[in-house]
Amino acid sequence: MSRIAIPATIDMAPPASHTALKAIERQIGKVPNIYRLMALSPQSLEGHLGMFGALEKGKLSPQTRNRIALAVAEIDGCEYCLSAHTFIGHHLKLDDAEIKANREGGSTDPRANAAVSFAAKLTRRRGKVAAEDIDEVRAAGYGDDEIIEIILHVALNTWTNYLNNTADTDIDFPIVRADPPHLRNTQSIVDA
Repeated sequence: MSRIAIPATIDMAPPASHTALKAIERQIGKVPNIYRLMALSPQSLEGHLGMFGALEKGKLSPQTRNRIALAVAEIDGCEYCLSAHTFIGHHLKLDDAEIKANREGGSTDPRANAAVSFAAKLTRRRGKVAAEDIDEVRAAGYGDDEIIEIILHVALNTWTNYLNNTADTDIDFPIVRADPPHLRNTQSIVDA
C-alpha cells in the first residue's frame, strides 16, 4: 500500500490536476498510479508532463528513451518504473533479451548501447562521468544535443524513481522485480 494516499479517481485529485489527468486518460485509456500520485502537486504534474512532452520531440527514439528508463530504474531499484517500462518496452517491440540488457545498463543494439551505457554511468556516478565516457557516446554517432537529451532523460527518470520509491507506489502494471542491491551493478564513484 502506498505510503502517500493516491487519489482513487480524477475527481478526488486537486482540481488543478483534473485537465492533465483527463488528457492522460484519453491518451492511454487509464490514469496510472504515478500520475494520480503526481497530481497531488499540480505543479509537479505539470512540470513532469511538460518535460516529458518536450523530450518526446527530441532526437532519441522512443525505444532508446525506454531503454534508458529501464537502466535507470534498475540502478535505482524502482520496481514501479521497471514494471511500467517493461510493459511499454514490449509495446515498442523490445524483446526480452533487449530489456534484460537495458536493465544491465546496455543494449543489444550497438548504437543504443552507447546511450544506455552512458545513462547508466551518469546514474551510478551522479553525473560525474569522465571525458572518455562522453567520447564513447560521440563515437557511436550521438551529437552534443543528444548527449544533453540523455542527461535529461536520466534526470527525469531519477525523479520518477525517487517519487515511486519514496511513496512505495502501488504497481498497476504487470509486476517486475528489481535485482536485489547486492546483485545490481552499482559501482561507486570511487570505484569507477
